[in-house]
Amino acid sequence: MSISLFKQGKAVPLSDKLTIKLITQDDLKDIIAMLDNPNVTKYLFFAPAPVELYEGFFNPIIENVQQAIAKGEWPESPTAIIRDLDGAYMGMAGLPKVMFMQGNFEVGYQLAEHAWGQGIASLVCAFMTKLAFTELGAHKVTADCYLSNVGSYKVMEKCGYTLEGTQKNYYKVDTGFDDRVLYGITDAQFKQR
Repeated sequence: MSISLFKQGKAVPLSDKLTIKLITQDDLKDIIAMLDNPNVTKYLFFAPAPVELYEGFFNPIIENVQQAIAKGEWPESPTAIIRDLDGAYMGMAGLPKVMFMQGNFEVGYQLAEHAWGQGIASLVCAFMTKLAFTELGAHKVTADCYLSNVGSYKVMEKCGYTLEGTQKNYYKVDTGFDDRVLYGITDAQFKQR
C-alpha cells in the first residue's frame, strides 16, 4: 500500500475487502448516520448529539485535511474513512495530537454496526498506529474506552497497546457508572513488534 497515495487523499487498500482514505465533506452524512445509531453511541461519551454539534466538530477537521492534501502535508488530525469495495461506509478512525504534548497522539475508531465483528477495528487501529510512528514522528500513542467495551480494548491489546491505568466510575451510564481504561504504546514498543 502506498502511504503517499493515502496522504494525497486517495483511497488505498486496508485489506482485500476494504479501503481507507482521508475524510472529505461527502463522508459527513455517513458519519452522522452512524452516530445516530444508539448501539454505536452506547460507548461514546460525546454521542448522541445534535447534528449541528457533529458538523461543528467535523467540518474544521475536514477543512484542515483538505488544506493539508493541497499542500502535500499531513493533516493536524488525520481522520480516515473505511469503506468496502462497493463504497459502503464501514467506519472511521482519528489520530489527533495530544494538546501541548509534542509527539503524543490519541487513536480512536468507530464502526457502523453492520461492520462489527469483522476485524475492521483491529485493521484500522494498526494502520493508524503505524501511521503515527512511521510518518508523524510519534513517540507515544494512547487510547481509552469504557471498561465494559471489551471489544474496543481487545483491539488495543491486539495492536500492541498495554493497559496503563483505570479511572474508576469515570463515565455515567444508564445503570450507574463505568470505569475508563487507559492504554498506550511507545515508539520503542511499536518497533519491538
